[in-house]
Amino acid sequence: MKVAVVSDIHSNLEALQAVLADIYKQKIGVVYCLGDVIGYGPQPIECLEIAYDFRFNLMGNHEEAVLFGAVGFNPKAKAAIDWTRDQLNGAGSDLDVKRERWNFIGEMKERYDEGDLCFVHGSPREPTREYVFHTDVLDREKVDDIFERFDRACFVGHTHTPGVITDDYRFLHPRDIGSRYAIGKGKCLINTGSVGQPRDGDPRASYITIDDGVVEWRRIEYDVEKTVSAVLDTRELPPYLGLRLREGH
Repeated sequence: MKVAVVSDIHSNLEALQAVLADIYKQKIGVVYCLGDVIGYGPQPIECLEIAYDFRFNLMGNHEEAVLFGAVGFNPKAKAAIDWTRDQLNGAGSDLDVKRERWNFIGEMKERYDEGDLCFVHGSPREPTREYVFHTDVLDREKVDDIFERFDRACFVGHTHTPGVITDDYRFLHPRDIGSRYAIGKGKCLINTGSVGQPRDGDPRASYITIDDGVVEWRRIEYDVEKTVSAVLDTRELPPYLGLRLREGH
């Protein structure tokens, strides 16, 4: 069964809708989400309501922050968390609707395993918070410890940078491997990239498909300026959170 895996939507409705259009065009009916549906962007409610239909949604650090407080967040990210929480609690919504939103977030799991495949937001060692950067291939102790915590392949988001870390300490960016990677006998950690806030210098939304052990990264254009304008029009959101979308950083 071919599935799509998305992560780090970050309340970017334009990017999410463009990605879903591409998913549906391929006739993929199953979507997994690795967390951070909310945070940073201007449309948290709309993105959450779309995510209700995904096969599963994992807890990201931004969902965790909305629930328990933005500990360790920089001021811009914290401002977005505070505003997002206000939107979830906002006037004009039925109490049952608000309760459904909060229950949806509160019931998110930190990890999902499917056979020998592992799905988390950050890393299998610290599912919601640990970053696994491409430069971590230089830290063999860290890579070894993380790789001991899953069986064959682990899918993550969180860094917003797509690619593969292999068990022989290599990082492979999708552009260098034709945007495809066949999961083999060796272990690997696969980053989907970000739907709503890419940070690899490419402003297009990023997600992956998995089909019979073959991973494909897909980059989808969307109306970046519409999202930028929505951020700039929201007084409580730092303008930087929108402007950075233009460059994919």
